[in-house]
Amino acid sequence: MLLSIEGATVRFDGPPVLDAVDLDVAEGEIVCVLGPSGSGKSTLLRAVAGLQPLDSGRVSLDGRDQARVPAHRRGMGLMFQDHQLFPQRDVGGNVAFGLRMHGFPRAEQDGRVRELLELVGLPGAARRGVASLSGGEQQRVALARALAPRPRLLMLDEPLGQLDRSLRERLVVELRELFGRLGTTVLAVTHDQGEAFALADRVVVMRDGRIAQSGTPLQVWQRPADAFVARFLGFDNVVTATVSGRAADTPWGRLPVPGDSPQGTAALLVRPAGVRIVAAGEGLRCTVAARTFRGTHVAVQLKPEGAPRLEAACALRDAPEPGEEVGVVFDVTDVVVLGDARTA
Repeated sequence: MLLSIEGATVRFDGPPVLDAVDLDVAEGEIVCVLGPSGSGKSTLLRAVAGLQPLDSGRVSLDGRDQARVPAHRRGMGLMFQDHQLFPQRDVGGNVAFGLRMHGFPRAEQDGRVRELLELVGLPGAARRGVASLSGGEQQRVALARALAPRPRLLMLDEPLGQLDRSLRERLVVELRELFGRLGTTVLAVTHDQGEAFALADRVVVMRDGRIAQSGTPLQVWQRPADAFVARFLGFDNVVTATVSGRAADTPWGRLPVPGDSPQGTAALLVRPAGVRIVAAGEGLRCTVAARTFRGTHVAVQLKPEGAPRLEAACALRDAPEPGEEVGVVFDVTDVVVLGDARTA
């Protein structure tokens, strides 16, 4: 295992910011840490980098405890959302900075700078001033600088946070391809679920200084660990239910559940795709409260009488108008029993 974090704990004032966190990252793996503000994700990154001392626990790289290793000797690359480029240096000077600090010969520096600028899509840009670059170009230069010394571990802190959505979506695909080609091991922090799910081999969701769930993007999306994770991922159709056999009693009536669902009182999620709109008079009676075009589908907000609102996803041509009376039935393939009802 390239990186091992064992019992990592950091306290400032009050409850721990990091609370006995355990996390391993294998060589060549891309791990994205997700969580709301204050969940501890950036503190975790800083602790691994050596910028934040641990109150207890340990960080190991290749089995070696890093407690007494200063940040600049840990062999890690760092890239922040605000680029932190040197304005007095040109692009080549920024990319070569780490190489100079490590004593690489000048000829080797020049060759490495050319190679990296090609890799990040900025060939021939070495003599350009950083002030002349767009935000996306500056982010590419920051990435090239972080990769230049060939770090064992590359750490990204909200790497695309300052870019507009279309550019973020394009760059995250390029980053995934680049890291795969180079075999780079990556530990990234982001609050953007789409960014994490597109980039990562494994997603780690944090809450209150602890890991709430860890798994592949597909595992986390299909089976959130609890109501907190489900809501953080943007799912709003979460209620407390009583599960018995293959059905659950909920505020929306009796719903079908998968056969392997835990029994008893639990939190229950219905993905919007599993809320099927049918003719009025069938299923659960609802009034259409609002609808929002989401590009690939329309999100329809439904108000059942005496029950929490529901969100349904449907095609634009099928979306009912606000104020319309409709019926709702539920597709068992999009119903997930999450477990502990206290988190609902």
